[in-house]
Amino acid sequence: MIRWDADHVSTAETPDLAALAALLADRTRAAICIALLDGGTWTAGELAEYAGVAPSTATEHLNLLVAGGLLAEERRGRRRYVGLAGPDTAEILENLAGLAPYRRVRIRSLAEANHRRALHHARTCYDHIAGALGVAVAEAMTERGLLVREYGWELTAAGAAWLADLGIPEAAHSPAHRAHVRTCLDWTSRRQHLSGAVGAALYRHALEHRWVIRAPASRILAVTEAGRVAFRSRLGLPEAVLTPTPAPPRERTEVSPRRPG
Repeated sequence: MIRWDADHVSTAETPDLAALAALLADRTRAAICIALLDGGTWTAGELAEYAGVAPSTATEHLNLLVAGGLLAEERRGRRRYVGLAGPDTAEILENLAGLAPYRRVRIRSLAEANHRRALHHARTCYDHIAGALGVAVAEAMTERGLLVREYGWELTAAGAAWLADLGIPEAAHSPAHRAHVRTCLDWTSRRQHLSGAVGAALYRHALEHRWVIRAPASRILAVTEAGRVAFRSRLGLPEAVLTPTPAPPRERTEVSPRRPG
């Protein structure tokens, strides 16, 4: 849009990508955004504890993220809750995470190692399935002709019939504000998983029919026995994709007892 000011000087609006990048350039703000990929709403105190910062520091970061349009806030009584601005924001963040370079972080326990393996295996990305399971679903649907990539990703007639057979015909009609079929670049494998209205409908179906269950207070998804049967019969997913590999136990160093004296 071009505008004229009082001195008849013209100005134009252009996307400020640098401003968006600056919001995510801080590790605390980036951590907050990643946490909110669970699709829920958090208080400032909860996010402060997650990010390991003081509540006042978390509030300052949240104010910047809300003003920048990445987060939305709502009030419930005296409490302020924040979440991602919407599914488009979630997909942008997941795609950026997929493009970002890796950095090494120290794993301090076997429990933490297993948590990370489970997160890589299957998790939510706002309102759809991500991780190795999400990638496998997208690739199986493509191999079976349910999805096709020509000028972007599209659901085929066979794909619409497949969804209807599952009992989710509404996935054939996406809301006006939501893309029908989209993909995110999965940060754990650098491959695509299914998002958009179809991805969200498939995740809701899997959750409602207990193909997957969600770990308490976590993005991690676990595939149930019913889910194993369904994913194998409906998409031909192998068992290796349906079960996360546990972390190997840490080797213990034997220490010889000290002799007295």
